[in-house]
Amino acid sequence: MNEITTPTQSAVKLLQRLISTQSFSRNEGPTADIIVDYLEKEGKEVHRLKHNVWVKSKDFRAEWPTLLLNSHHDTVKPGGSWTRDPFKADIEEVDGEETLFGLGSNDAGGCLVSLLHTFLQMDEVADRGYNLIFAASAEEEISGENGISALLPELGKIDVGIVGEPTRMKMAVAEKGLLVLDCTATGISGHAARHEGVNAIYEALQDIRWIKNFRFSNKSDLLGETTATVTQINAGIQHNIVPDKCTFVVDIRTNELYTNEQVLEIFQHNLISEIKPRSLRLQSSSLSMDHPLVKRGIELGWEFYGSPTLSDQALCREFPTLKLGPGSSGRSHIADEYIRVSEIQDGIENYVQLLTSLKL
Repeated sequence: MNEITTPTQSAVKLLQRLISTQSFSRNEGPTADIIVDYLEKEGKEVHRLKHNVWVKSKDFRAEWPTLLLNSHHDTVKPGGSWTRDPFKADIEEVDGEETLFGLGSNDAGGCLVSLLHTFLQMDEVADRGYNLIFAASAEEEISGENGISALLPELGKIDVGIVGEPTRMKMAVAEKGLLVLDCTATGISGHAARHEGVNAIYEALQDIRWIKNFRFSNKSDLLGETTATVTQINAGIQHNIVPDKCTFVVDIRTNELYTNEQVLEIFQHNLISEIKPRSLRLQSSSLSMDHPLVKRGIELGWEFYGSPTLSDQALCREFPTLKLGPGSSGRSHIADEYIRVSEIQDGIENYVQLLTSLKL
């Protein structure tokens, strides 16, 4: 087992404080306070907007490109299958590894504290050739408007970003977008015994059958197919009344070859139901394989892939982003969530290695 370094020890202690403090989306104020206090004690000039916290490198220069280091400090609410206190940040040895348990440990606390300590280390490197901003954002788990979307206008021009999410430190160079459609099929109510009316369920089934059988033609090398799945359906108020309305929800995961607007147009052209998109802003994203960040990672022998899960990458539309971080996506939003202490150490060391000698 590798010896745990001082930056890792500090990062783990900070993460334990964060885990022990509830930070559900829209209610992240207490964890924002902790992050502000921590950075101020490091001598940094800290900025805050609502529950978003950020700091800029001390040698910030207008002529340099700017790299954003971002992760989020909000969490989902714990499910009922937890077997331990989700807010008790215990460290236990599991399979010979020091393991930190607790809500938000993996998603995305490990990434957050690793990026924060990467910022602290790289801020001391003279003549890097690029500016750094570290930002701990809110409302990521709900893609809220008071999270990264509210923060970005305050940061000025960003040239590239690293979004800290658990990827096992593999480079997610593309990410699927999300489009959620609320659909309503309309019929005419009548008495079921007389077989009257127009059954809205049957009207909806025509559309649901089309969705089940439809295949998007443009397939991505990194992200595969754009997929559409009906995930909820609701109709009827009583057993003997033919329903005049049937609502259903479609979850669509878009690859980088379709915009959400294009997908919406396809559905509007083919469905008879009324369609209302919840949002069009959660677009798919991708980063060129020729980008200096990706080329630097490949030089280091790192793997790359396309990610099926959504993050704040979707809201960073004005600049390219790379999703990268310690931990595993498969541990996110599960009971008894955890991260290895060694993963945090590797996260800090690998982030620093990536940024060292980087030419933007």
